[in-house]
Parts: sequence; structure tokens; C-alpha cells
Amino acid sequence: MTARAADRARYDRATAQLDAPVAIVDLDAFDANADDLVRRAGGKPIRVASKSVRCRALLERVLAREGFAGIMSFTLAESLWLARSGFDDVLLAYPSADRAGYAELAADPKLAAAVTVMVDDPAQLDLIDAARVGGGEVVRVCLELDTALKLLGGRVRIGARRSPLHSPAQVAEVARAVARRPGFQLVGIMAYEGHVAGVGDAVAGRPLRSRAVRLMQAAARRELAERRAAVVRAVREVVPDLEFVNGGGTGSVQHTAAEDAVTEIAAGSGLYVPRLFDNYTSFRGRPAALFALPVVRRPGVGVVTVLGGGYPASGAPGADRLPVPYLPEGLRYDPQEGAGEVQTPLLGPVADDLLIGDKVWFRHAKAGELCERFDTLRLVEGDAVTATVPTYRGEGHTFL
Repeated sequence: MTARAADRARYDRATAQLDAPVAIVDLDAFDANADDLVRRAGGKPIRVASKSVRCRALLERVLAREGFAGIMSFTLAESLWLARSGFDDVLLAYPSADRAGYAELAADPKLAAAVTVMVDDPAQLDLIDAARVGGGEVVRVCLELDTALKLLGGRVRIGARRSPLHSPAQVAEVARAVARRPGFQLVGIMAYEGHVAGVGDAVAGRPLRSRAVRLMQAAARRELAERRAAVVRAVREVVPDLEFVNGGGTGSVQHTAAEDAVTEIAAGSGLYVPRLFDNYTSFRGRPAALFALPVVRRPGVGVVTVLGGGYPASGAPGADRLPVPYLPEGLRYDPQEGAGEVQTPLLGPVADDLLIGDKVWFRHAKAGELCERFDTLRLVEGDAVTATVPTYRGEGHTFL
């Protein structure tokens, strides 16, 4: 029996009394992935990206482990909810225009102490001030650095379009704007190198593209390490007691941790290890989060149909954004239908071994987005479900 076949047998036994669709997290794999992230971080703390987990119980589990500290959130409403729930170090990774949220933040000492908001433009400070409605608490602020690699005098850009702050001078200018403004405290810098941390460099069947990605990433790492260090020096001239410099992501943990200027690493997807993280030379994780769909039809030889399945991930549309049939091995989509909203036909000789009601296990493409489809996660240890925990959706929250 292959390792994957053994996993299928375990998951089927664990969920034998549960009807599909059902989502699970294999805690042995989850914990092993957490240990690997800590190893790669080389002693620097890892701030957990909540959008890649979207389950309070699992955020609490990983933050209880040595090597993890703090949360990186994705909306202001989520940040406030987490802070009210007892998480005392929440970095909002994206600027917000949530005026009601800012009013709540500025009026509550506990929230103001726990939550740090993201800024890359003085106009965002204006919005926060206008939203205060009398709240006088100091708002903690982090500046985001644009990590994109710019070539040919800026005519070629490689990297996500996030912050407009690219140079040390630009970041220092906004740092001065924050420092001289009453009601704000600059505490950190964040720089997410998505073109390094979030792009696989070993895509099966595409050796030339994979080599090109590796060359690009090596050049991007060198350029960013030098520029990030210069940015930190420039900002520390304005705010000497800067609390943290956050960088990285699951795919670049060990590279980013090697930079002296970086004090903490961000990661989250490496806990679940969705399918987009199969194509990396820098690490190998264990798939920890999966979902099962039930076989509801057998239309013909070599074909079964499962209920649901159309769970595409965000990002540029493509086949890599779809879930992949994982267990049993040997199933594939019908190219004329793909993953369907209500039903999904699957092809392959192994389909003839599946009966009505059997489970087909899938791996999704991007980590936390699975939790927008399920209100509970079944936590599996060995061949048993040992707990059932709510996702954000199960707690009544869909923050974005």
C-alpha cells in the first residue's frame, strides 16, 4: 500500500460516520508542517497569516507552539474580532477603509494596544483621523514596502502591485509623516515578497519555466535584501525603537530569515500545504487540509460524478487554481466540464472501483480559502476524528 493509499484508508475510517461534503485537517501533518516552518525560520519568530488558516482553534493551536508569535490578519473587522477574542498581537496586513472599525479601534484601549494597522500613504492617516469620532487612543502603525523587482529602469516589474513605497527615501518620508502626527505610533515595517514566497520554482513538466523562475527569484532575493536593509536603516533614523520588521512567506522562510534586517517571518499556507505549494525546491510539506465529496452517480465506464467541487482559488484564472482530485489516485477532471458548482464528473479507470456514497478526497489550491466553503473542520489524529471546530464561517464571519 502506498503512503497516499494509507492516508485514504485512514481518512475514510475517521469519517466513516460522516456524510460528505466534509473538510478535515490532519493534525499530525499540521504539526509536522509547523515544526518545519520553525526549523526554516532559524530562531526568528513566525507571525501566523490568519487568512491562510481561518479557524480560531487552529490559530490557537499553532500559537501555543514554540517559535510562533502573533497574527497577521487580513481585514480590520477580523483584527478587532481576534483582539476581542484574546489574541493580543494582531498585525493587519492590508490598508483598510473601514471607518466604523477605526472608530472602534481608537475608542478602546485594549484593541488599540493589540492591533497594528497598515499604512503606505498619508491619506490613510487622514481617513483614520476622520473616523475617530472622539476616540483618543494612539493607533499603532506599520509601513509596507513594495518588494517588486524592477528592471530596465522600471519598465519591467516582477511582483505584486501593493505598496507605492519602493525606495528607502519614500518609506522614510511616510515614516516622518506618521512620527510627527499626534495619535499615531510607528512600530513596524512589513515587506511581502510574493514573487519569491508565493511562486513555485519546480513546476512539473515545465523545466525551462522553472529554471527561469529560480533565476528571477535569486535576483529578486539579492536586490530586496539590500534594499530592505537600507529601508530599515532609513526608518530607524526616524523611529529608533522600531518594534519589528516583518518579511517572507511560506515559500521563502529560510531565505528571508537569513536577512539581519528582518526580525520576524510571516507564514500560514505552510501549515495546510495546499496544492500550490507542491512546486517548490525550498521545502516539502505534508498535505494537512483536505475535503471529501461523495460519489452520487456512475454515468458510465471509467466515470463517476461527485456532488459539488467548484471551489476555485483567487488569483489569475488557470487550471492551477482548481482543487485537484487526490484520493484515490488516478482520477482527473473531464476537460469539457472541469470542477462544477453542483456536480463534478471524474474520469479514470479507478472510477470503476468507486461505489455510490464513497468519498473522493481533494486538495484545494490556496490555504484558507477552503474555510469559506465549510463551517466546520474535522480534526483527524491517526484514523479518528478527535475534535470538530468551527471555521470563521462557522462562527458567523465572512470578513472578505
